[in-house]
Amino acid sequence: MNADIRKLWPELDWIGDQELREATARTWELALERSPLDAGDLERIPFTLLVPNCKVSFMAHKRLVVHVSRCAAEKMNEFLGDELPVDLDTVIAGAILADVGKLLEYAKQDGQTVQSDTGKYLRHPFTGVALAMEAGVPDAVCHIIAAHANEGDLVKRSAEAYVVHHADFMTFLPFKHRF
Repeated sequence: MNADIRKLWPELDWIGDQELREATARTWELALERSPLDAGDLERIPFTLLVPNCKVSFMAHKRLVVHVSRCAAEKMNEFLGDELPVDLDTVIAGAILADVGKLLEYAKQDGQTVQSDTGKYLRHPFTGVALAMEAGVPDAVCHIIAAHANEGDLVKRSAEAYVVHHADFMTFLPFKHRF
């Protein structure tokens, strides 16, 4: 695992399954290789282009989603027990990867972060799944990437996908719909 990925994602250590941890990291490596952005940009660019003048960085939002997802999954396991088990490794990997496709959705133009040509045609759930599958990420995690955004409203979500979806939206919608 390269040093940039290790620095961006200390939460990778939360994934117990070594193969899944490595595939998750490899997905980020592929995304950075193909993106005009570098790891440092992710600490500076806004996490969304849908909120004008958003000051919350991509990584601040992404890491928050991972933390909220993990806590929610742990509490679901604590209170729901065997009735609705939630796989923590799947949730954590899915939360780390949910927005990896955004690295292909962004471009740099005149010192600004803007939507790329790829982003005009393919939203990040699609490009994220493509990157993850290439890196050997299991289908259960790719499902989270595919279903975490509004595109997922058209499919049956796993329990793990619901956790990541709601963690993502509860940390995004208050910015989009401030009153």
